[in-house]
Parts: sequence; structure tokens; C-alpha cells
Amino acid sequence: MTRDWASLEIDRKARAHAPVQPVAKQAADQRLTHFEEIYSVYDAEIARIEASRCIQCPDPAPCQLACPLGNDIPTALRLIEEGRFLEAANVFRQTSPIPEICSRVCPQERLCEGSCTHGGGVCNTPIQIGKLEKFVIELQYSVEGIPLGEVAPDTGRRVAVIGAGPAGMAAAEALRREGHAVTVYDANPHPGGLLIYGIPAFKLSKDRVVRKIEQLSALGITFVPNTRVGRDIPLQTLCEQYDAVFAGVGANVDAPAKWEGVDLDGVYQAGEFLIRANVPDTLKPAALVGDGKPPVGRRVFVFGGGDTAMDCVRSSLRLQREQEYPLDVTCAYRRTEGEMPGCRAERANAREEGAKFAWLTAPVRFLGNDAGRLTGIELIQMTLGEPDASGRRRPVPLEGSEHIVEADTAILALGYWPDPLLGKTIEGLETHDWGLITADPHTGRTSLPKVWAAGDGVTGPDLVSTAVRGALRAARDIHRALSES
Repeated sequence: MTRDWASLEIDRKARAHAPVQPVAKQAADQRLTHFEEIYSVYDAEIARIEASRCIQCPDPAPCQLACPLGNDIPTALRLIEEGRFLEAANVFRQTSPIPEICSRVCPQERLCEGSCTHGGGVCNTPIQIGKLEKFVIELQYSVEGIPLGEVAPDTGRRVAVIGAGPAGMAAAEALRREGHAVTVYDANPHPGGLLIYGIPAFKLSKDRVVRKIEQLSALGITFVPNTRVGRDIPLQTLCEQYDAVFAGVGANVDAPAKWEGVDLDGVYQAGEFLIRANVPDTLKPAALVGDGKPPVGRRVFVFGGGDTAMDCVRSSLRLQREQEYPLDVTCAYRRTEGEMPGCRAERANAREEGAKFAWLTAPVRFLGNDAGRLTGIELIQMTLGEPDASGRRRPVPLEGSEHIVEADTAILALGYWPDPLLGKTIEGLETHDWGLITADPHTGRTSLPKVWAAGDGVTGPDLVSTAVRGALRAARDIHRALSES
């Protein structure tokens, strides 16, 4: 659309001073009683006021440059300001295949909102871009139902997609819209990957993920669940049966823990804990169906400093409330809060809900009783030394600071590794660093001529939006290769 630069120049100062219009958030005591989303959706008039704060920075706008998908945020906000909400929704959809998800789970504070000129301006509060995106997308669903968009005529070419997480979903949709037949294979009983099995519903409702899968199915994409490529079907077979294969396998293997006592009852890896705590039996892997939610007990410790750790902390608080225990959940991190990689807003939500934090603290061993049940944890205090390869100061144990605390549950949110199965089961697929697939970052091409890859299985654990970006690049190259062959 054409922007009216003259009028914008006149009111930029007023826009810069306009107060932020926050989205309503449930009180902590209320949200601890359920596992559903805690933020409301803007109503139309408030959304227009919030969007009107945008000063329409000249191209390229900082917010757009900071978005991994390059969303045209200024245009979308101008449309919202003018009340043209459905048009704004379609602007987001031009570059993002999953705006209903990115608007909820992207760390906007580090991306678009973190680059918003308002963030360092007079009011020092960036425009609530993620919440505005969520508003127009939710409105579009309520008015138009599932938006299908255009699909090109069938090309007669067939593509297999491995993994139904964000990367697999994005690649599948892009390729289907080009007219290719797409089949998605996934090891879990329901598509969605970490959106279903990793991110709690209080951040991302499972219904929104299911709705996206329904859209993809309506486009003609076929999903094959409970099928792990490399175990249930060889990758070589897919290469023989399809014209191209896209691997979006993610990085969903919990990093191994080597402390004494990690096999005690009551010590969980984050992946299993989050599935048991947040996923209904209708979506759970067969091995976990019927196990129920974890009995967390009176004292819970979560080890880690990323978003997964906060997901475990906030899930534990809800379980303690549900199981009628006093709230006592501590996040122990071996560095200080300044080095924590996770989202500040999530830490703020955890604090509001009653979480405690133990900085410069690491486990030494986990202690149990004769029945093999966790009863305590030996901890040690740390101090910060010289920077390590990540640029953060290295945590160094403080000699003589060991001490024991009582604990009923310990959750290890230590990060995720890639699934090495594909690299181990097919000759010629180049991998590195514990199983990450080697792929060209611009095209997604791997060492095998018919196989492309992107997402966390290539980069290691990263953002949903960066996984989608890599998948879209790979899909474009796959389409180019199929069109030329």
C-alpha cells in the first residue's frame, strides 16, 4: 500500500508520546488454576489505538529487519490503525505460514519489538506487535474460518516431509501451494512437533496447533503419524518413492545428564515432564498414555536457564496448586540472571506466579531413599570466571560451598540435542555435532542429491521463526529443482 509520508511526518511526535495499550493478562492466582493461555486478545478499538503508535519508520523498518521472516510490520500496523483488520492479517500471511503460532511463541522482545524505535524512545515501550498480530489472525479465523488460499494445479511431483513440527509444516505448505503432492511422516501420534509436545498450553493453546493442521489437511497434505523415519521406514525408501525429501526432524532429544542419582524416581528430563504435565492422553505417545500428570510434591527444583526451564517452572506451579501443595518451585541456574538466555517476559510471569530463583547454583548429585525415590539434592555455589566460547562468563564451582536441600521433584531443562537416527541409518548423509544434518543455509541442500533439510535438526535448538525461515528457503529450492528436472 502507499504510505502518506507527509501526514506521518506531522504526527510522528504525537505518536512517539502515545501511551502503550497493554493486553489484559489474568491475575497470577487465577491462571495457576488452569493450563490455558493467560493473555486476552485485543478488542478492535484498543488494537487500533495501539497500532496508531507506530511512526511508520522509513523502509527498511527496524522491526521488519529484526523479524526472521521479514514480516511487513509497518504496513500491517497501518492497516490495523485504519480498521482494515483482515487485510492486515493477510499481510502477515504473505511472509509467515504460521502467524497464529509465531504471534504467541516468538520472543518479540528480542526480535521485532526489541528493535522498535519506541523501545528506546520517549515512552520506552515498544509497540505490542505480537499481540496485534494475534488479534488480526484470531479475527480472521472468526470471520472467514480456516483460510485456505491458493494452490497451484497438480504438478505430478511427490515430496516426502520428515517431521511435522514448525519446519516440516512450513515446508509442506509451501510445496503444496506450488502444486506438489506432499506426505508428512512424524514419529508422534499427532502432527505439531514441539508446538504440541514441548510448548505448554498456557503459552500456545493446543487447539491453535490442531487448527493449523486442519488447514494443511484441507490443502491436500497427507500426514502419516507414529512413523519414525530411520526406524519404521528407511530414508532410502523415501528417496526411492518420492521426487524429493525434506527433513525437518528438529532437536528434541534431552541433553544427557551424568550426575549421580539422575535415575531416581522424581528426577525428570524436561521433555518427558512437559509431555506428561501438559499433553492430554488423546495426543500423548503410547508409552505415556495413562501415566497421568507427574506428582510433583512439596519441593520442586528446575535446573536450567532457557525458555524450557521456565515452561517446567510454570507447569510445576500449576501442578502443585492442582495437587493442593503449597507453592514451592525453585529455578536453579549456574550463572546470574543477566546471563540467562530465556525470555524476560516468561521469567516475569513465573515470578508473578510464585517461582523462586537460585542464581549461581548447580547440582552435584541427587539423593534418594531405599525405595529409589528422590529426597534431596546436593548443590554447590558457583562464581563467574572468564568468558567461554559463548561469550558468557564461565561458571566456576566455589570450593566448600556444597550443601543439601530437601526435594521431591527435580527437572533437568539442560537443552536439547538433535536426533542422530537419520545420519546413523543412511550412508552418505553428512552430519556433525552429535547428529546435526549438514545443509546449505540458503538452499537446505544436504550431501544427498534428493534430500533437503532445515530447522533445529540443522541449526540446533533455535526459534520457531528461524526454523520456518530455513524451511521456506529449502522449499523454494526444492520447487526450483523439481521444476527444472
